[in-house]
Amino acid sequence: MKLISNRQKDELYVKLSGELDEHSAALARREADRLADSNADCGRVVFDLADVSFMDSTGIGFLIGRYKKFNRYGVKVCVANPSQGTDKILSMSGVYSLIRKL
Repeated sequence: MKLISNRQKDELYVKLSGELDEHSAALARREADRLADSNADCGRVVFDLADVSFMDSTGIGFLIGRYKKFNRYGVKVCVANPSQGTDKILSMSGVYSLIRKL
């Protein structure tokens, strides 16, 4: 799992690539939490999932946990570009009731 971040004015973009599963989530979690703490003043964070090749329930937990972390700072969380499979997982799990899909 690789995270690349880019801040543009009031928005933080976090591009995830690779597999978001039990083996990769810990590193992704630490990096995303660091980004949350250092970008607490932004208005919105967008997790770009275009290059996520696999996501399981650990990935869902990752997104919900980052939603909670950013939400404590008053930052809105969105996801963008999920693959068809990832989109289905997020939809079935109810993640879209918390996190907006762009």
